[in-house]
Amino acid sequence: MRAATQVTIAIALAAIFLAFAEKGVSPQAPKTIRIIVPSSAGGGADILARVLADQISRDQGVAMVVENRPGASNTIGTEAAARAAPDGGTLLINTPEFVINPHLRKLNYDPLTSFTPVCYLVRSPQLIAVNSASPYYVIDDLLNAARTQPDELTLASAGPGSSTHIAFEMIKRAAKVQMIYVPFVGSPAAVNALLGGYVTAALASYPNLIEQIKAGKLRAIATTSATRIKQLPDIPTIAESGFPDYGSDIWFGVVAPAQTPATIVSRLVDWFSAALHVPEVEAKLETQGLSTIGICGAAFGAFIRQQYEVTGRAIREANINAE
Repeated sequence: MRAATQVTIAIALAAIFLAFAEKGVSPQAPKTIRIIVPSSAGGGADILARVLADQISRDQGVAMVVENRPGASNTIGTEAAARAAPDGGTLLINTPEFVINPHLRKLNYDPLTSFTPVCYLVRSPQLIAVNSASPYYVIDDLLNAARTQPDELTLASAGPGSSTHIAFEMIKRAAKVQMIYVPFVGSPAAVNALLGGYVTAALASYPNLIEQIKAGKLRAIATTSATRIKQLPDIPTIAESGFPDYGSDIWFGVVAPAQTPATIVSRLVDWFSAALHVPEVEAKLETQGLSTIGICGAAFGAFIRQQYEVTGRAIREANINAE
């Protein structure tokens, strides 16, 4: 009888192992989870990944390693993640470039089919700022001046084809104004141009502008977010300024390679959701201008598809290219 029981158990275990093998995954979670950040160390995506990796490692007892794979507008790291085994051992921090690049470049992956959404983690608001010596105090001042002086005012941002560039083009089309777009290699360079008085205004993320705003060297005149920024409650949104359908943030999420088993994705959702709502984590992220969102699974997938469509339409209408 005892031998028969042992045989039954062995058969059951073999069936479980075979089920996992047929799906191409191991029945055990990887001992180390790699989070690929497709941009350089020190940026918002990198800081977010490291804060969450540290918290999850302590909470769940699993080793999480952050790997920076920058280059080609985030496509190098993203492609590496798309090619990784769908076993929960590799994750990717994704940003607006995730849905921008397919409209501008030939890729070896598809953001809508090559990945499984895990969670929309945080957002970082964007601001339109002017030099403190500027005569413009609200967004209407800038837009009215652009209407009376078409193609004379200049706005700096990262780009071309960056999320800030696309946000600017969306403003131009919504307000029906003509301003000259001045691209820079990264938002810090655009902010420096504004500090030097070389451009009329700049559109950049909150972390890139806030210290100069606090110092009184720059003045924020609007946020591109759909809602006001907690840290700058007196700064109106563009939506409040007569363009109710307008809204644009820099967002950060985490995705896994396509075909990652649902049980593994569910576990990752639980881990990231829990880590995001640890008070110490929220405080660390808030100092970087990152607001917790925590929308996961299918809802995050729907958000990605919506952003893909909105971004593609903006790129086509403004005739933006990557050059």
